[in-house]
Amino acid sequence: MINRRHIRVKVMQSVYALLQSHNDDIIKEEKFVKHSILKTYELYVLNLLLLVEVQKLAAKKIALSKKKILATKEELVPNTKFIDNKLINTLAESISIEGFVEINNLTNWNEDKEYVRIIFEELLESKLYKDYLQNSEDSFKIDKAFVIDFFKEIIAPNEKLAEHYEDTLISWADDIPFVNTWVVKTLSKHKKDTIFTLGKLYKDKDDEDFVSKLFQKTVLKQAIYEKDITEKTPNWETDRIADIDMILIKMALTEFLNFPSIPTRVTINEYIEISKDYSTDKSSYFINGVLDKISKEFIQSKRIVKIGRGLL
Repeated sequence: MINRRHIRVKVMQSVYALLQSHNDDIIKEEKFVKHSILKTYELYVLNLLLLVEVQKLAAKKIALSKKKILATKEELVPNTKFIDNKLINTLAESISIEGFVEINNLTNWNEDKEYVRIIFEELLESKLYKDYLQNSEDSFKIDKAFVIDFFKEIIAPNEKLAEHYEDTLISWADDIPFVNTWVVKTLSKHKKDTIFTLGKLYKDKDDEDFVSKLFQKTVLKQAIYEKDITEKTPNWETDRIADIDMILIKMALTEFLNFPSIPTRVTINEYIEISKDYSTDKSSYFINGVLDKISKEFIQSKRIVKIGRGLL
């Protein structure tokens, strides 16, 4: 499932896009951020499907080799350990994945078979694959460990595949690291003799509502927040503050004032970490200083009111 960190990144990107385009259609942009999150889920499913497609290609190669007129003994009696892999077969048989693919018309690997071949060929040449085939133990544990390593060592770091994803959808460039981690966690958690079911996109309704509320409040109140920021940065002209820094600070203020269950320190830490990936080298120090100063004043003036977990 998508986490709050990645939701914040998606909202940040949409706020930036809206402000840069001077567009005032908030409803349209809110739909876009939710669509972008759904596309992240699509990338997650495509990565799981890639495992299945590589296995299908392996099965096809074995079937063709058997039909050779001068087939070798090895080709006539091939090692089928990979095409019998229990975890990948579970993915291939998943009604949950099949339903998502059908509803969302995911035909990527039918149209872009070249990347399935690239991954398959790299797998064939790997020590990982050779060791797996030579392992005489037939168990779900061995199959699962191999699939996780296959994804981590061959699929996740493949540059051509990453470029293909970025060319398909530009926002996937930022999603790839998060999705790779998501896939590994999913594979690691799957248990023997259980049906594979895709997890939920959002943890709960609160996380889904978090998207809309964070985006709407940040955009609608940005002028007010900018005044608060200006007052706390007297030595900085507004146009000297990096656009992303300004957006991250405004988003943090939205959380301070509109999400009573999120601790102030959690909010500050989240935006400091995001700034390290998306803004300048010194942004994290600047954002920390501004937010720390504003949060203390807001708490003192009782503009920030936290309850429950937010008090921690």
